[in-house]
Amino acid sequence: MSQDNTIDYFLKTSWQNVANKYNVIASQYGFTQAAGYILINIHKDGTSVSQIANSTGVKTTSLSRVLSNLESLGFIYREVNASDKRSVKVYLTALGKEKRKIAKDVVREFNEHLESHLTEKEKAQLIKSLQRINELAATYAPKVEEAI
Repeated sequence: MSQDNTIDYFLKTSWQNVANKYNVIASQYGFTQAAGYILINIHKDGTSVSQIANSTGVKTTSLSRVLSNLESLGFIYREVNASDKRSVKVYLTALGKEKRKIAKDVVREFNEHLESHLTEKEKAQLIKSLQRINELAATYAPKVEEAI
């Protein structure tokens, strides 16, 4: 089987192209695609670190690094949750709110670009296929051979 003939190859290269495009655009505004995605997932009344991890799919070690970077850039601040001292909530600063708006606008414009070049049928089929792949990936259990 050739690498460029597999489903996962096309998924990976498509996402890499999207992420690279977002990174090029985001760098013009002083942040990264990952940072923009995290900013979009921080709500007005603050969002717990665990909620951000769950909604973005970013591993906690990477998330911690990105949050520290966003904090040093003045986009966010963190506070210990008053109702649960074990939890930390993340809030946007005024600058962070500006950057979140930019990130949302970039995502909106890019999606409008994609939608303007796909028919409704193509879009519906793509979404259906990606949802199915997501389900299949979640339920996949590889065969593990025992070491002798």
